[in-house]
Amino acid sequence: MCIRDSYVTGRFGMAPDMVGVQSGVTTLVDQGGASCMTLPGFRHFIAEPAKSRVYAFLSAYLVGGLEGHFYPKLYSPDGVDVDATVKSATANLDLVRGIKAHAEIGGFARWGIRVMEMAAEIGRRSELPVYVHFGQLWGLPESGNNGEDVDTILDRVIPLLRPGDVLAHPFTRHPGGFVNREGEVHPVIRAALDRGLRVDVGHGSHFSYRLAKKAIAAGIVPTTLGADIHGYNTHVPAPAGTPDEHEDDENHPFAGQAKFSLVQAMSSMMALGLSLEQVVPMVTSHPAQMLGLTDTIGALKVGMDADVSVLTEKQGRFILRDNENTEVIAERLLQPLFCLRAGTRYDAVASILPQAVAA
Repeated sequence: MCIRDSYVTGRFGMAPDMVGVQSGVTTLVDQGGASCMTLPGFRHFIAEPAKSRVYAFLSAYLVGGLEGHFYPKLYSPDGVDVDATVKSATANLDLVRGIKAHAEIGGFARWGIRVMEMAAEIGRRSELPVYVHFGQLWGLPESGNNGEDVDTILDRVIPLLRPGDVLAHPFTRHPGGFVNREGEVHPVIRAALDRGLRVDVGHGSHFSYRLAKKAIAAGIVPTTLGADIHGYNTHVPAPAGTPDEHEDDENHPFAGQAKFSLVQAMSSMMALGLSLEQVVPMVTSHPAQMLGLTDTIGALKVGMDADVSVLTEKQGRFILRDNENTEVIAERLLQPLFCLRAGTRYDAVASILPQAVAA
């Protein structure tokens, strides 16, 4: 699950309980909303007041999860402080459980691999997993790709990573995911998984049923099922001072109308051929392992908090659509009813939850 600090990150921001307990989800992981500079505010204003359980993957960048697709210069090597980020992460391990970084063509065309090398160093020194966003985030600079090839990014980044690090957005509709320009699953992926790297769906507006089908057919089964919910998915109005429109709406990496939620992302995986028994661990025990918290969350055991999501299953024929306008038919559609967070009941009443659409 991905949330953002709604008081810092412009349209990215989402109220944690809207995407958490009010959506039937007990536990959230903010992916890069907070940085070493803004983590104290994130803790005080976001994590502590929330009824949902909230953790953070700390941004490798000083500015954190600002609307960086408008301001890519903020995410250059000059915008990374390795020492400060390591210090912040290790001093806040009750909240910080990983590091967020990006490996995509817009950044590589500007700075090469340097930022990713710095993020990997932060992960090594803090002994936390690095969660790497693949696919598009920044558009290309005016000078073009500057000799960079999007299909070589995975080859170059994976050797920097350690077992437990996470490859995110594998099924992105943008260049740079697990399926290359020739329509084939990148040959380095299987070797990466064999040496202990993990895969998170990072559903979001990036998700492509067309490419997910190819990767799953090739035996690539995700470890975890992040929803990547943020304000662009749910059309949060632009706050004053934020550009009203993206300069290139056709290539806007977050553009799209398809509504989704964590539970509907579970239905997506089932519609693509995975079983319920495969999907449930992606949102329970596997995330707990990724966070290093198997003794706290991810299971129903004596001594753990009563964190329980209660879902209903509709059977029939339902349309699921991505932002490429590809449709798949789900014969089993999961929807949240309520959750128990530490034994307290919260009904699934969030306005952002998608409704069932009959085929």
